[in-house]
Amino acid sequence: MDRVFNFAAGPSAMPAEALETAAREMLCYGESGMSVMEMSHRSKAYQDIFDGTVALVRELMNVPEDYEVLLLQGGATGQFAAIPMNLMGEGDSADYIDSGNFAHIAMNEAQKYGGVRCVASSREENYRRIPDWTQADFDPNAKYVYITTNNTIFGTRYARLPETGDVPLVADMSSNILSEVYDLRRFGAVYAGAQKNIGPAGVTLVIVRRDLLGRARKSCPQIMNWTIMAEKGSMLNTPPTYAIYMCGLCLKWLKEQGGVAAIEKVNIEKSKLLYDLLDESAFYRPAAEAASRSRMNVTFTTPDKDTDALFVKEAAARGLVNLKGHRLVGGIRASIYNAMPLEGVRALADFMKDFEMEHR
Repeated sequence: MDRVFNFAAGPSAMPAEALETAAREMLCYGESGMSVMEMSHRSKAYQDIFDGTVALVRELMNVPEDYEVLLLQGGATGQFAAIPMNLMGEGDSADYIDSGNFAHIAMNEAQKYGGVRCVASSREENYRRIPDWTQADFDPNAKYVYITTNNTIFGTRYARLPETGDVPLVADMSSNILSEVYDLRRFGAVYAGAQKNIGPAGVTLVIVRRDLLGRARKSCPQIMNWTIMAEKGSMLNTPPTYAIYMCGLCLKWLKEQGGVAAIEKVNIEKSKLLYDLLDESAFYRPAAEAASRSRMNVTFTTPDKDTDALFVKEAAARGLVNLKGHRLVGGIRASIYNAMPLEGVRALADFMKDFEMEHR
């Protein structure tokens, strides 16, 4: 069977070149005589793989020298608790912007560990847009300000970042990391689950400014303590070795495409192709407000739920799969992360035109 165009929100499509390399090296990596899955994480061969992956993160994201790069486990959900446990002491508080489902869950989780202020929210509008805020809304005594840069379920993205002054800005970048250029100096810490733009599920990337280390509360489990994990080189315990190896292959592919600045131009072109079609159509309805639209997750509906379901079914028959919207919002969602080629987006656009002609 031929490979399909996979529009899944995560785990999502990975570069074919990375998968092909992994297939060639499955039984024997280099001169090791074994698969990466069989290697000790303490071996020199694996340490080279690990170090190479971290080096690629630093290069591709232009990570400043005074920031630590950690490759952890527990997913983004684990960091919902790790962030307040590492940055908030007893009696401290943090500011959160509630822009989507995962931002809301993170905010609720943080309330277990300290005071949480919801600075702005678009929840009552079903997260159709990034909520409005002003700099005056933020507490200058907060330990951090928390945002989710891209909201996978609802298809929204921060077009501008909050100005938080001396208060560290912390960002969940799970669904748009490495898809556009960010100045990491704007942030105290960023993190992302790997399974959208970095590699396979199982790895969580955390990048944190070193002056924020050493603040974890005593009750913070060592596996979630950024300071301990930095001291141990992310290897307090056995890391997700094979997933990290795969991340390295995907990052090599991204470097070969010209890096983040180059892929950002492609991502803009891909998303514009779909949004232009949606805006010109009387049949499709975009879910997100125009000023907040995501480049990674394009969400929309047809005239009714039955037609939505038919769209997903007929698209799959054309080799365009995993287009069903999230259960919280329904409709259709095309996730077009870095590894989705322009060819796949063009194929989807062609199908959308054909489907509209037949069913309008």
